[in-house]
Amino acid sequence: MQKQTIQNLNLIGDCIVLAVASGVATKLPWQTGWHWMVFLGMSTGSLLLWTLGGRLLRHYDIWNGRGRRSDIALTLLLIAGLLSVMALLRVLVPAYAAGSHFARFIAVVVPALLWIRLTTSWMGRLEVPIHPILVIGIGPLGRHTGLEIHDREDHHRVMGYLKFADEEVHDRLPATLLGAVSDLEEVLKRHVVGEVFIAGHNDAERSEMQSAIQVLERFGIPFALPAAGFRFGRARPENERAVADGYIHYLSVRHRPFQWAVKRLFDILASSCTLILLGPLFVGVAIAIRLTSRGPILFRQQRVGQHGQLFHMLKFRSMIANAEELKARLMAHNEQSGPVFKMARDPRITTVGRFIRKFSIDELPQLINVLRGEMSIVGPRPPVPAEVAKYEAWQRRRLSVRPGLTCVWQVSGRNETSFEEWMYLDMQYIDHWSLAQDFELILKTVPVVLSGRGAS
Repeated sequence: MQKQTIQNLNLIGDCIVLAVASGVATKLPWQTGWHWMVFLGMSTGSLLLWTLGGRLLRHYDIWNGRGRRSDIALTLLLIAGLLSVMALLRVLVPAYAAGSHFARFIAVVVPALLWIRLTTSWMGRLEVPIHPILVIGIGPLGRHTGLEIHDREDHHRVMGYLKFADEEVHDRLPATLLGAVSDLEEVLKRHVVGEVFIAGHNDAERSEMQSAIQVLERFGIPFALPAAGFRFGRARPENERAVADGYIHYLSVRHRPFQWAVKRLFDILASSCTLILLGPLFVGVAIAIRLTSRGPILFRQQRVGQHGQLFHMLKFRSMIANAEELKARLMAHNEQSGPVFKMARDPRITTVGRFIRKFSIDELPQLINVLRGEMSIVGPRPPVPAEVAKYEAWQRRRLSVRPGLTCVWQVSGRNETSFEEWMYLDMQYIDHWSLAQDFELILKTVPVVLSGRGAS
């Protein structure tokens, strides 16, 4: 999903650059207005040519296997082709040449498109972590699937296998055998799994495959089923992208790639701009923490992200230095149901910490986690591993999306909401996710944060 998001951002950015360059080229310095007809023709034509060229050369294909240098070379080739066609049109259509400034179009397009490609290539290396794959089935199809994933040399790797009941154990697997299909739930609790490939036969293993699907749907883990019971050498499906690896892939969340791309773009812009604007506040809080208590300014705590991926969440330190050690002694005073620890008058909180927690200022460093791609502006709050270990299977589905700074829980009373209701609200958010809902939650979060309602 992350790699697809980066490619969508690349396409959106390229289209914006072409439109802006067309506007710059058709705004002549000695005239008060634009050549609107020339602008429309130039922008529409360049977008059409670029999109068609990108499709023919698989410029935005996430399975292209090219490196950064090849991507830059392909981008230059597309730019050269686009400029050649536009130069020819200027010769054939004099009115088109008179109403536009070709040099200004080139001056905007060439550096901007190359910068976008370099940036998205860097984002790809930064953002796309190892994507662990679990394969169910150790027969020929399962072994072949594992070898194909290994040979792709991308960010996917097979972390283990599970066997069907009728399969015999052998040592020809490219990864560790973790157990049988009946152990799937326990394996998902113990390991980080990004996707599960069910390499079974519909006739012999149908009941076990169905059982595995039900478990995966409860956990919210993406899975893939064989597209056909045969392997092909030359023959290709009519829609090759749909079954590029011989599997049909399923998600337990709404598949809205364009909206997810816009969401990620908003995360990048919002987090980077907010970090810059709130720089003075960060400095002030850091000084206050340093002067009033011992310990580091930032508190790094291990949290569980999407599909169980661990990361270090950043916060301004609001507690004394040995707060985690004292937590076990205070568990008897826990005021929250379920595995979450909440205490209204927690003695570990410092004077400055109580203030910054009330107005959620301590959460602001998580904007760095958002910029890294570990979190989003809106999404279920990331839990600690000890809490996740106590989750029931249906509750683990909240890990199927990227965690966030704010969600429904933050605008529904926060600490006044029970654990069961909290989990239910997160499931509702996941099942009915949309960009409109995200922006609505952001607008609702602002007054809640400013008033400090429900915080402790």
